[in-house]
Amino acid sequence: MKKNWSIISLVLVVAILLSACSEGTAGAKNAEVDDVIKIAWYPNESGSDMKSSRDEIGRVIEEATGKTVEHQLTTDYAIAIETLINNNADLAFMGAQGYIEAKNGNDAIQPLVVTTGESGTLDDALYHSWLAINVDAQDDFKVDGEFSLDKLEQKSISFVSNSSTSGFVVPSSSIISHYVKKSGFEDLVAEDLMEGGKLFSQVLFGNSHQGSAVNLLSNNSEVAAFCDTCVENYVDVVEGDANKVGSVYKVKDDAAEPFNTVTGKEFLLMSVTPVLNAPFAANLEALGQEDYDKLIELFTSDEIANNEKIFVPEDSGEGGLFFKSGNERFAEVEDAWFNPIRELSK
Repeated sequence: MKKNWSIISLVLVVAILLSACSEGTAGAKNAEVDDVIKIAWYPNESGSDMKSSRDEIGRVIEEATGKTVEHQLTTDYAIAIETLINNNADLAFMGAQGYIEAKNGNDAIQPLVVTTGESGTLDDALYHSWLAINVDAQDDFKVDGEFSLDKLEQKSISFVSNSSTSGFVVPSSSIISHYVKKSGFEDLVAEDLMEGGKLFSQVLFGNSHQGSAVNLLSNNSEVAAFCDTCVENYVDVVEGDANKVGSVYKVKDDAAEPFNTVTGKEFLLMSVTPVLNAPFAANLEALGQEDYDKLIELFTSDEIANNEKIFVPEDSGEGGLFFKSGNERFAEVEDAWFNPIRELSK
């Protein structure tokens, strides 16, 4: 009997240990809160023209927490996402889809804040996903004088990354919803849009919104998906209104890399879709609850909302990560706010 109880006790101890080890998500190593806050940035925000904005965000975080900030610049969405999942970063600025993937990979990932719209609330906390084409080719994408997704068949296209919300998930969802009603495409899924042969003649990935736009402007693709906020530093509206189908944008003469190779080139919007704003996300295992709470208070403060190095006045002519044309600011947001994007990914 004593032997049986010993075996039972051993089994219980092993079960408890296994349960403790399985908490959280496989692949995420244990983290310790330290004196360095590491921020992972997507390729879109890793360029030299964004450095002043990154540095100012780092400065105010250092001031609020008393810790050192290190910026981790990346050339690939997956690297930034995995860095946060694996506790090698405390914070990341990422799209809604990237946040959802990170959350799926490590439940310690929590949203920190998103930027509001002009109202200063989450009611209009939106940016825009574009499908853009070259101006001279616009008639190739029209049916009865109107732009139509029907004309995407057997065209070459550039997406950003399959982890990009506005550069893949949103446009691919719209395209699939359109084509599954057509004969021969009833079983079309997102994976079919990641390579040529099923719907498109060729599929490229730009690895950033800027890279996807340049694929179009360099004539490497006939269509490109990218978003308004990631290219607004480089282009001007020259015909029509911002974020309207049919409007024409032109690359500035002094545009920074990678647009310096396509200055003066123009593109036209054939599709425009609103998208939920991108969050700053935190890994609570790496950052710790105390600093998470401090950063919520910092980011949502009037001081940050009025910091022109973070929210650059739209009419200043200066580049930046975030722009202010009204009452834009950071607002706290909960995980459930991103459910509409989750639904698109199913």
